[in-house]
Amino acid sequence: MKTRGWISALRSAAVLAVLMSGCTTAPRTEEGRSDIRSQALTTVAKAQGQDSTLANALNNSTGYAVFPTVGKGAVGIGAAYGKGVLFEHGVAMGYCDLTQASIGLQLGGQGYSEIIVFSTPESLAKFKTGNFAFDAQATAVALKAGAGANAKYADGVAVSTMDEAGLMYEASIGGQKFSYQPL
Repeated sequence: MKTRGWISALRSAAVLAVLMSGCTTAPRTEEGRSDIRSQALTTVAKAQGQDSTLANALNNSTGYAVFPTVGKGAVGIGAAYGKGVLFEHGVAMGYCDLTQASIGLQLGGQGYSEIIVFSTPESLAKFKTGNFAFDAQATAVALKAGAGANAKYADGVAVSTMDEAGLMYEASIGGQKFSYQPL
């Protein structure tokens, strides 16, 4: 039982460190907001180029959040952060951010893109409350041909990632938390 408390404390410390870095959900300037929307659209186009079935999954979804770049680093305790855009029926509706904390055998840094697809109005509404989180059991699927057609939804949510750059060795547990701000 002591180990669980220690892990929880370290995870909380990592999340707190990320949150205290001064990140805000929406970019502060109109140029920054325009830039993140453009990056999100580019990420979706790139993802659809890797998996032609993704377009159908996005078109049939209630909404989807696109995080063009999530930066992750770790030495035992890991943290990640990324800004994104929430789309409903293909229209940008707001900004979101992702924070992640993990603990375990991990070392290195990497950048990746993440797309979260919401198949139900309830799952999208929960995301928009700002209290949406994935626990250690949530899994992301590396985007490749056919992933969109074979997406496995858990509670109305499917997650896909695309590697961008970096090298990371990881055998850890952790979770992701999201916040949302309407346009």
